[in-house]
Amino acid sequence: MEIKYNSNGLIPAIIQDANTKNVLMLGYMNEEAYNKTLETERVTFFSRSKQRLWTKGEESGNFLNLVDIKNDCDSDTLLIQVNPVGPTCHKGTDTCWNESNTQKFGFLSHLEDVIKSRRENADAEKSYVASLFKKGINKIAQKVGEEAVEVVIEAKDNDDNLFLNESADLLFHYLILLQAKGYSLNDAVNILVDREK
Repeated sequence: MEIKYNSNGLIPAIIQDANTKNVLMLGYMNEEAYNKTLETERVTFFSRSKQRLWTKGEESGNFLNLVDIKNDCDSDTLLIQVNPVGPTCHKGTDTCWNESNTQKFGFLSHLEDVIKSRRENADAEKSYVASLFKKGINKIAQKVGEEAVEVVIEAKDNDDNLFLNESADLLFHYLILLQAKGYSLNDAVNILVDREK
């Protein structure tokens, strides 16, 4: 792999969790740090402040175990995918941006947050979601069943718009059911990930 180090002999290395795809930190490598990372399969940087190599976790035990290294289109920035052991930031947080390193599913994660908020804070007279939670698990499970049947019916017809709308309704009600049972989408995804192994 061609690597274009800068005039100081360094290249930025973006550290990404191989599973969650969250960015954990940014460090710098020189050629020696890059080679040591490949050799040990633990990410090693060049510390600009200490002017020496340092393997992330050498003191804390919070290593970054190497999964993959990619170079960008200009060959002047590395993307290093890792399996982190413990928090990444020296301040004890999962990331150097003080974010939780949890799996996120874009809009679906946002929708889970909205459902949770409506469950906890909304008036059941004004919120459909709150009213479902008030009616209990049997009603929520029944709605998932009804939506599943409607998806099957629409799958047999030729109206793609109706099929997609019913699919969205099923997914929405499934997210509600997961929360009613005390789970999240991430819990279901983890089962699928385990099955792939």
